[in-house]
Amino acid sequence: MRLLLLGGTKFVGRAVAEEALARGWEVTALNRGTQPAPEGVRVLLGDRTAEDGLAALGTGEWDAVVDTWSWAPAAVRDSARRLNGRVGHYAYVSSRSVYDYPLRAGADETAPVVDSAPDLTGEVGYAEAKRGAELALEAEYAGRALLIRAGLILGPYENIGRLPWWLNRIARGGPVLAPGPRDLPLQYIDGRDLAGWTLDAVAARLSGPYNVVSPAGHTTMGRLLEACVRTTGSDAELRWTDPERITAAGVEPWTELPIWLAPGELYDFLHGASVARAVDTGLRCRPVAETVEDTWAWLRSIGGEAPQRADRPDVGLDPEREARLLEG
Repeated sequence: MRLLLLGGTKFVGRAVAEEALARGWEVTALNRGTQPAPEGVRVLLGDRTAEDGLAALGTGEWDAVVDTWSWAPAAVRDSARRLNGRVGHYAYVSSRSVYDYPLRAGADETAPVVDSAPDLTGEVGYAEAKRGAELALEAEYAGRALLIRAGLILGPYENIGRLPWWLNRIARGGPVLAPGPRDLPLQYIDGRDLAGWTLDAVAARLSGPYNVVSPAGHTTMGRLLEACVRTTGSDAELRWTDPERITAAGVEPWTELPIWLAPGELYDFLHGASVARAVDTGLRCRPVAETVEDTWAWLRSIGGEAPQRADRPDVGLDPEREARLLEG
C-alpha cells in the first residue's frame, strides 16, 4: 500500500506513519521539515500555507492519503484538488467538535453539525475549520472520503499536554487535587489505536463520517489518575473533590484540570458519543494503564517536558492555587 501523509511528524500523524511502516506500507510525507519523520518515511518538503506550497505533490500516485490539518479548510480543499485523480482514497482526521452544541449523550454521526464552508482562509474557529475541510473533501471525493471524527486523543507524542501534565503533577507527589466524582466515566482514544483503525479503514475503503473514540466509560477519572500514581511510583495522595466545589472556585475544567469536565452538557458533548459504527468496523481500544505507562516512558525519554502546540492553550492548575483549594 502506498500511503501519502500530509504531516507525519507530530502526535497523530507520527502514530499513523509508524503504524503504516510496521505494516510494510510505502510511506511518503509532505511537511515543512521542521521535525524529523520516522525512519523509513520518504519526506517531501512543502508548506500548505505558502503560495505553491504543494509543488512537491506535482507528480506521484498513491493508494491513499491521510490528512491531519487543523486550520483554515482552504488548505484541505487545495490538496484535495491537487491530488484528485492520483489518490484512490482520502482520509481526513476531523473532530467531534464539528457537531452542533449542545449534543445529547449517545448521539451518533447523524447529529447536526456546525455551519462552515470549504473556502475559508485566515483565522477560523476549530469546529468550523474541521467541518469546512470535511465539506471540501465531500465535494472532491464523493464516496472516497473518510471523515474521522476523533474525540479526546491521548498517548505518546501528545503535544497538547493533557495526560503529560497529570503524569508530571502526580510524579511530584504530595496531596493532589483529584476532580470528582471518582467514578466519572471518560471517553478518549489512544493515538496509536486511532492510527490503527484509520489504516484498517483506508485499506477497506470506508467512507463517510465515523466517531473514533473509545466507547463511553472505557475508563473513569479514578482509574486514569490511579494508573498515573502506579506508573510514576510517586507518593501522591489523590484527594477527591466534588465538582461543585471546583467550579465554584472558578477552576477551568479541561484546561486547568485537563481531561476532566463536570457532569453536564459539555461533559455529555465530549464524553458521551456513540461509537457503534467504528466498533462495528473493528475499532479496538487498549487499556488505560497501557496508555499511561507508554506516555510516561516517552516523557522520560525526552526529558519530561512534552512538546506544546502553539495554537493550543497551556494546561494545568497553578501549584499555589491547587494548594489553596486543598487547604480550603
